[in-house]
Amino acid sequence: MTKKQKSCLLTLLPILILLASCAPAIPRRTAQPETLPTQVLPDTTTANTEEPAMNQASFANVLSVQVTGEPGAYQFAVEIASPDTGCEQYADWWEVVSQDGQLLYRRILLHSHVDEQPFTRSGGPVDIAADEVVYVRAHMNAVGYGGAVLKGTAQAGFEPVEVEAGFGSGLERVPPQPENCAF
Repeated sequence: MTKKQKSCLLTLLPILILLASCAPAIPRRTAQPETLPTQVLPDTTTANTEEPAMNQASFANVLSVQVTGEPGAYQFAVEIASPDTGCEQYADWWEVVSQDGQLLYRRILLHSHVDEQPFTRSGGPVDIAADEVVYVRAHMNAVGYGGAVLKGTAQAGFEPVEVEAGFGSGLERVPPQPENCAF
């Protein structure tokens, strides 16, 4: 290995360590279990909304949701497409919201995903019943909410839906909040 290759490797090493340390957010309604649930339900995947509407181009768009686990402790894997440019503009969280606009879970995203689009991040446990209807949406640090939202249940899956303007807008200031952006 040349001196230049070693130098490049030493430069990349801290970034790789930082990426490996990314951790999911703290759930809002339940304590983190020591182990994942042993019963796993079939994946419930949404219809793919690969191309967001033109008015959603500057927002983070939820493309799909997969749910595994058991009632009261579901794990969500959320696929997002967002116009990330770095820490000045990036998708900083995705969240699960009840029908009445209450925050049930928020997964903080610790860095931008400029070169990884779309991307999927998992989080949980989410304390909901199998048939409880929820919304899954994403947030952009620079512009807020406004992208594609999916609605559904762990049992039946999720589909794209239009939400009323201002739905759950007060949640933007509710903890947990991102503390910083790594890159």
